[in-house]
Amino acid sequence: MQENTIQTDALLQNLREGNDKAVNELLERHRTPLRRMIELRLDRQMARRVDASDVVQDVFMEASGRLREYLENPRLPFHVWLRHLARDRMIDLHRRHRGALRRSMDREQALPVSQENSGDQLMDQFKDDELTPAAENIRREFEERFLLALEQLEADDREMILMRHFEQLGNNEVAEILGLTPPAAGMRHLRALRKLRNVLGEDGLSLPGT
Repeated sequence: MQENTIQTDALLQNLREGNDKAVNELLERHRTPLRRMIELRLDRQMARRVDASDVVQDVFMEASGRLREYLENPRLPFHVWLRHLARDRMIDLHRRHRGALRRSMDREQALPVSQENSGDQLMDQFKDDELTPAAENIRREFEERFLLALEQLEADDREMILMRHFEQLGNNEVAEILGLTPPAAGMRHLRALRKLRNVLGEDGLSLPGT
């Protein structure tokens, strides 16, 4: 993360100095994590209409148009700013497709995750190609339990689980995104884990990254 931040800062400085060719490299450095963030939050019905890569391109177009504004007043780290643009874009998409969706993602805070949303992306974290058929059936049962449990969490707790365990973001990164101190972000993470484990029960499955 530190190396990535240093390189991002260097590219931003190049842009301030008039090197517009740095724009593409700057955005491309963030394509994969941004796509991951979007995939985890697109529900299945929306995914039939919109590809995550298209959303990324829309975000990049908006970012390019607002880059000078950002450079003049970089109140947020660049990757956090991009995430905010992506979040706003997804809220707008879901509002426009509201009539065709079972639920809306236009809440003012964290974007919710539906039980039938990007479960395929979430459960990739638990896959094991060497499982026996019986073990695979057990894994599928755990998947269903996990998605049901995740759906029962409050939006803030659900978002914390997604960021820490499926986007694999560190505590400091999550703190930046949420506008919290690292200790506060750590406490919120622990609280979200406790709530998830309470829903899953004593024999709840292990999360990626734990």
